[in-house]
Amino acid sequence: MIRTILVTALLFGAFGAVLGADPNLPKPDAQWSLLPNEPGLRNHGVVLTDGGAAFDGRGAYLEVSQAPKLGKGDFTLAVWVRADDGNSSADILSQYDSKRKRGFLLSLKSNAVTTSQSNRRHLHFGIDNDHASKWTDRGRPGNAVLAFSLTVHDGYMYAGTCEPGPNESGRVYRSNGDGRWESCGAPDKSNAVTALAVFEGKLYAATGKYRLAGSALPESTNTHLGGCVFRYEGGGKWTDCGRLPNVEAVGGLAVFRGKLYASSLYKPPGFFRYEGGTSWTALPTPSGKRVEALAVYRDHLYASGYDEGHVYRFDGEKWTDLGRLGENTQTYSFAIYEGKLHVGTWPSGRVYRFEEPNRWIDVGRLGNELEVMGMVVHNGRLLAGTLPLAEIYQYDGNSKWTRLTQLDTTPDVRYRRAWTAAEYRGEVYYTTLPSGRIWSFAAGANAMWDTEFPAGWHHVVASRCGNQLCLFVDGKRVAASPFDSSRFDLASEQRWRIGAGPNETFRGMMRDLRVFQRALNVDEIASLVKATRRD
Repeated sequence: MIRTILVTALLFGAFGAVLGADPNLPKPDAQWSLLPNEPGLRNHGVVLTDGGAAFDGRGAYLEVSQAPKLGKGDFTLAVWVRADDGNSSADILSQYDSKRKRGFLLSLKSNAVTTSQSNRRHLHFGIDNDHASKWTDRGRPGNAVLAFSLTVHDGYMYAGTCEPGPNESGRVYRSNGDGRWESCGAPDKSNAVTALAVFEGKLYAATGKYRLAGSALPESTNTHLGGCVFRYEGGGKWTDCGRLPNVEAVGGLAVFRGKLYASSLYKPPGFFRYEGGTSWTALPTPSGKRVEALAVYRDHLYASGYDEGHVYRFDGEKWTDLGRLGENTQTYSFAIYEGKLHVGTWPSGRVYRFEEPNRWIDVGRLGNELEVMGMVVHNGRLLAGTLPLAEIYQYDGNSKWTRLTQLDTTPDVRYRRAWTAAEYRGEVYYTTLPSGRIWSFAAGANAMWDTEFPAGWHHVVASRCGNQLCLFVDGKRVAASPFDSSRFDLASEQRWRIGAGPNETFRGMMRDLRVFQRALNVDEIASLVKATRRD
């Protein structure tokens, strides 16, 4: 009994002076200051300072020795967060069992899927008990044979299309998730908008003349070349940001170390850095090889390759060849799962995990498919789209992939693709070729703030309240999602992790983490923000 009282004093009472506890504030069921000499935590490389816990985004995290038991009831998570700029998804707090697909996640999602940066610093709160929704048809943007690119920006989903008819061109469409797609115009005359990205708070679109013969379809009668990048100004207006020299189609767009980069889809190889206005600097490519899909992982920019089955790493000045993945001739897609970079391939239809240069671990083939395209981690699950059947698979560990569905059943074609993906309003969206339709799916229940998380310190609250999941930032509710609470028993023996989970480890700082085994109301959240703010 005496020991219990002492432990309770250490865990809770001692933080009162540090955190400026107010007796009128809601009493947490667990609390960690995340300051030096913190009891009750197992430290895996996190630096505890007087300003909070500093996470390096390279594997450091904290493990909670004892935490509240969750089950079918309400709960609230509250923490101050300062997220450093990053382009990979980062877990703030998690208790997730990947084998049972049970638990919760609080994360910042940044996804690079095939050619596009589909999500950037979107706050996500998800729970699961191995529950999955049906797939929903979200419509076809325009006359698309394919939505080549997807991204989410300021509360809307944007799709860049390939529309190959003689009087058509690739366009950008906007949706709020209701299946209707509003045209934002055609940036230029080529048949495809091949990539989308958000850079310095603006939406950028890259164009190309997509060679449909590469998907075993009749070639487009639109002969206009692309290779340009445009910035969206709203109202269907696009600002020309320049043409990439000798490029007929842009391959990928990505933001790396505060700069926008682009690659060439077809030969000759090309890799470029945006300098503002209409100016682009041409940079070398690795041994004259093409670099295609672009993704940021732990301080480097990674690129897939269509000239050989290799992956390349860029440090801002030079490239490193990381070796060939099996006997493959092309690499297509990236995802960061459980802190490791995963890559999809052609023609083996396999996914490989990166360990170190020239060391790739085969984590299995997706059915009998030949190519692995759009990959994304959605509420703890690694998903991937394929060719030739446009199937979606889920990774279940130990090199096992489970087929979830076939999205495109167009008859009498050789290839069908599940091309790219993005997360929006708590669901994952996939695009298809040649039907041009877009489909959505949800693993578990999710609330998502589809706006870029701001710089600096911010108070984050994630709440399970009856049949609703909610997110609050600085006391304001920013997202809410209804769900059937009876389906979600979160009881688990998994350890709670601060700064780690099924995505990537966190980069930035945290302080004052509180857990309540009930749902706080709006007034309580506001008082908590006010009492714990440090200006």
